[in-house]
Amino acid sequence: MAADQADPVVSTPHGALRGRYERGVAVFRGIPYAQPPFGPRRFRPPEPLPPWDGVRDAGAFGPTPPKPPYSEAFAPYLSDPVIPGDDILNLNVWTPAPDPAARLPVLVWLHGGALTRGSSAVPVYDGHAFARDGVVCVSLNYRLGVEGYGLFPDAPANPGLRDQIAALAWVHETIEAFGGDPGRITLFGQSAGAISIGALLAAPQTRGMVRRAVLQSGPPEAAERTRVRRMVRRMASRLRIPATAEAFAAVDRDLLLRTQAEVGRLSSPVIGGPAFGIVVDGDVVPRDPLEALLDGAAPGVDLMTGWTRDEHRLWLVPGGLMERLDRLGAVALAGAMARCRCGSEVPRGYRVLRPEAGTADLVGDLVTDHLLRIPLHRLADARTEPSYVYEFAWPSRLPGLGACHALELGFVFDTGEVPESRRLAGEGAPQDLADALHWAWVRFAADGDPGWQRWDATHPVRVFGDPAPDAQDPLAHTAHGPRDRELALWTRDALTPSPVGTPPGTELRTAVRRFRRAGGLRRR
Repeated sequence: MAADQADPVVSTPHGALRGRYERGVAVFRGIPYAQPPFGPRRFRPPEPLPPWDGVRDAGAFGPTPPKPPYSEAFAPYLSDPVIPGDDILNLNVWTPAPDPAARLPVLVWLHGGALTRGSSAVPVYDGHAFARDGVVCVSLNYRLGVEGYGLFPDAPANPGLRDQIAALAWVHETIEAFGGDPGRITLFGQSAGAISIGALLAAPQTRGMVRRAVLQSGPPEAAERTRVRRMVRRMASRLRIPATAEAFAAVDRDLLLRTQAEVGRLSSPVIGGPAFGIVVDGDVVPRDPLEALLDGAAPGVDLMTGWTRDEHRLWLVPGGLMERLDRLGAVALAGAMARCRCGSEVPRGYRVLRPEAGTADLVGDLVTDHLLRIPLHRLADARTEPSYVYEFAWPSRLPGLGACHALELGFVFDTGEVPESRRLAGEGAPQDLADALHWAWVRFAADGDPGWQRWDATHPVRVFGDPAPDAQDPLAHTAHGPRDRELALWTRDALTPSPVGTPPGTELRTAVRRFRRAGGLRRR
């Protein structure tokens, strides 16, 4: 690309945009897709952005949503830049050919972060490699925490999810101007981003907008409304205000973030606790997304789903919780049984299958299978459209992390060279493994085939980073039913329903109190 080449300019229905050429691809950053959600628009659904005159510069990332920083335990591993400003509902586009005639496949990225942290400006999520390899890549910001997922009596639920719907509609309407094919849009997201995709696929408002989807380490689900309300009420109690959107909108943003962090500091995907989440609202989430998809919602959408081998280690290694759970032994297993609402035969079966595993790893695998792998197995089993399943098994070079939650992201985006990727992977992550994973995502976006056997009764799972001894490919192999023995333990008889009249989560809160008394929890 000539050094003096003029910046790319794209005309859209909303106005003209000037991007930049970087390393051979055109990049447009900080493009607004809705009006700033503050002032009278706070806690309300996103409102369309009026067209602008002239050419708008799109050379820099836009403002990031309000969010608390990661705790001292997690900050060394996870990057989360902050860009100030109100115009937080923005997105970015990387494209090899900003030409409407190109008709290239499109990948739309939804970041994770427990719906409380993260943004599209995280360097690991740079979309250059996808554009380099012939795919238009889009990443977006959406409201987080109480701003995006607080549940109030005087405001619609799920404003953060509504932001995502608005961004997806923008992409479907506009991406052709950037060289993308609106008929070949693939959503891909990790953790909370994957959970969001499950809700988007089931939402009536997105019907016909999505051709394929990749759910990385996150299942379709709806949070219990009581759990989200509890988070809001605890914040209101600390702030000494009513638990209403009107009252929350009057609170200083920084104070709101500090209060949110304080209330949620002992919650964890493994331990549980009050948290924000997508809830059934009778509108954009008319029913539980998993049940809707099991019943055939999102017809014609191909799926790829998967997980990392040691998801739980990201939550347990920082702060020393692995060692604490190992010391707690039976108390920790009792907490896992309460979290998963299962009988003792389930952890007993895991112990037989994994006699070498410590208590913390057993707890982590129990909770991961219950919350993630079982729903994704059910989803793949139920779909008539093609489904593909993977497992990322390469262990981080950093002590104790293993193949933890989010480790695969630098490989998927082929951004292993950026310092933010090395914070989780360590030094010396294999480039050939990144090539294999990245190209599987490219192929899936292009034609729906990532390069291995589609899901069927034999349960084929493509395992990356842990080749079988007799595998022809040293980077990946297909294993049939690698988790089936564990998941078979979760029979209906092994599940323990709550006693009649017991509020949801009572057993879990009891177990968590036992963890706290034993010193088993620390600030995240």
